Amino acid sequence: MIRLLLADDHPVVRAGLRAVLDAEPDFEIVAEAASAERAVELAASERVDVVLMDLQFGAGMHGADATALIAAADGGPRVLVLTTYDTDADILAAVEAGASGYLLKDAPPEELAAAVRTAAAGRSALAPAVALRLMDRMRAPAESLSKRELEVLQLVRDGLSNAEIARQLFLSQATVKSHLVHVYAKLGVDSRTSAVAAAIKRGLVRPR
Repeated sequence: MIRLLLADDHPVVRAGLRAVLDAEPDFEIVAEAASAERAVELAASERVDVVLMDLQFGAGMHGADATALIAAADGGPRVLVLTTYDTDADILAAVEAGASGYLLKDAPPEELAAAVRTAAAGRSALAPAVALRLMDRMRAPAESLSKRELEVLQLVRDGLSNAEIARQLFLSQATVKSHLVHVYAKLGVDSRTSAVAAAIKRGLVRPR
């Protein structure tokens, strides 16, 4: 049996996942978590093979941060991110946190079940669209925004000044400005507003 933990702050989503996964003879749902913090606790205290992790949990811990904590534990469960978001920023955050897979919530039940089994076996389970985005980044690394550039751009989207971004990311203002210069060049824009608009249009960051 593959023992599962469902981590999502929406009860309706958890109920839907339970209905789909309970139909699989080799799956057992052993726990549910409505917050990322609770998911980390349950992953450590329960015998779990795979955590199905959402990325956004309201004002609490982000799913990628929870993924990193769970993935760092010796002998801990695999984490399969299951989200509605397919931006570069979200995908990179999850992959770098140690997620074993990344699937979108509109995936058909058979694809979800296959991804769970793949993750449980210790292999990578990426939705086709996600794998394609990662391949595109590998083919054109000079044109792709780095993880740090995406972080800076997301904070620009949130309305933070360079000084505020520097404080939040523990960087100098000069470094923030340098990152923005690179962002502008890669996106072919010349202003903060245009950079955010272009990034949202290209699926690099989420709309605010």
